[in-house]
Amino acid sequence: MKLKDIQKWDLETDIVIVGFGAAGGVTAIDAADAGSRVLILEKMAFPGGLSAVSAGGIRVSDDAGEAFKYLKATCGGRTPDDILQTLADGMPKVPDYMRRLAEVNGATVNVTPALGNYPLPGCESLAYCEVSQVPSLENGERYHATHHTKNGGRLFKVLEDNVIKRNIPVHYCTPARELITDGDGEVRGVLAENDGKTLAIRTSRAVVLTSGGFENCDEMKKQYLQAMPILTGSFAGNTGDGIRMAQAVGADLWHMWHYHGPYGLEDPKGEFPFGIYLKAVPMWTPGHPESISDLGVVDDAGKPMSQKALAKMAWIVVDQDGQRFMDEYPPYPGDTGIRPFDYFDSKRQKFPRIPAYMIFDENGRKMYAIGRTSFNDPDAFYDWSTDNLKEVERGIFVKADTVEDLAQKMNVELPRLKTTIEDWNSHVAKGVDTEFGRMPDTMVPLDTPPYYFGRVYPMVINTQGGPRHNIRQEIVDPFGNPIPRLYAAGELGSVFGHLYLGGGNLAECVIGGRIAARETAALEAWEH
Repeated sequence: MKLKDIQKWDLETDIVIVGFGAAGGVTAIDAADAGSRVLILEKMAFPGGLSAVSAGGIRVSDDAGEAFKYLKATCGGRTPDDILQTLADGMPKVPDYMRRLAEVNGATVNVTPALGNYPLPGCESLAYCEVSQVPSLENGERYHATHHTKNGGRLFKVLEDNVIKRNIPVHYCTPARELITDGDGEVRGVLAENDGKTLAIRTSRAVVLTSGGFENCDEMKKQYLQAMPILTGSFAGNTGDGIRMAQAVGADLWHMWHYHGPYGLEDPKGEFPFGIYLKAVPMWTPGHPESISDLGVVDDAGKPMSQKALAKMAWIVVDQDGQRFMDEYPPYPGDTGIRPFDYFDSKRQKFPRIPAYMIFDENGRKMYAIGRTSFNDPDAFYDWSTDNLKEVERGIFVKADTVEDLAQKMNVELPRLKTTIEDWNSHVAKGVDTEFGRMPDTMVPLDTPPYYFGRVYPMVINTQGGPRHNIRQEIVDPFGNPIPRLYAAGELGSVFGHLYLGGGNLAECVIGGRIAARETAALEAWEH
């Protein structure tokens, strides 16, 4: 939309922030503290986005130089050094910043050492900064639309209370639709929609896009991600709105192929709108057995796990021919766990691993609750059973009395499936997975009928792609030129271009949000 086509302004402010997750909250807080009038637009009827349902650990470091080494390695040459250095420089400052914000409601902020997910240079310098307790949230109630209050909800509560304290207006159910630019391409405002009416919102300084990725936009997933279908993990609101708005005014895009997520299940009844996660297992860093204890992981009885023992995983995963094709328990299951599913068989013209089949036996069924849900949505709900039998009845899992019955119900050749299971049990007995290198601690045999299988798909928690930005969080065009008065922070156009770093997007929300706030608040105000 061009400025000359605006007949009147419905609202006026200094800075409009599009999206009220962690990035939007931080940007609003710091911009208001710098003296700017701020307005937040949120398309949903509730706040938090993915931030409120995240694990809540913000990636930090006590050594910016070492953090830079890790970021450089994990991005694989796909992100400029100056941008990674800016993120690394901000990491040591996050804990003090969060402690200042936590004063608003008496929250507790902890820093816990936690190695990088992969044994890359600098991995030992990293940690998590978490809001571990908020007095008003410790009654066990659901926080806004989240499934249950985790540290992501506690983190967002701190941000939300700071936004409220500063009287920053938040317009819910008000999606941004289009940016308003003048004849020189400078962003002058936003067109939004509320209750069927179009709102023209004038900004005297800038617009900051903090509206997340495109994990719930099927068309964008088809165009930018190879595997299909890919289930949406936790939040319906991230549909690529900010990406399209930035594109419309000339933004360059980067990292559009890269998404973060595990493999998981879907509800065959179609009543639960998101993918269903499998049991959370501790991450680990190859070559660093102590990394398991650093995560503070406990077993199902609530006891700390052994430093050298990973969680038992009850299942294996096979393709549509009944063969294993992956290590089911890689170092970071929520990151690269989905990549083996991308394989496309050109001879048969299909993705033979979508869906794939997870297989377990009766001992596995009794081991623990195999699935779980995690979401930020007021209308979604599914309560997983402790013994997995409700899921068998629902059709999430299919029961088979014998291996022969299992092959028939999976529609795979019996000899091949039988060989797969026999080979797996041999690996377990020897303590070595010679095919895919699964860690011995995680392996259990499949030898006690009845057997079960479930159809598993790649799931996207969050995408990393979007508009490219510079060290000032300015969105740039394909030639590297800043689009005047347009900024981004958080998941939208993340820096991660090769491997994700657990807690990395939250670090971008805090560090990038603070930079965007500082830069936009310092702009000369545009007058009529």
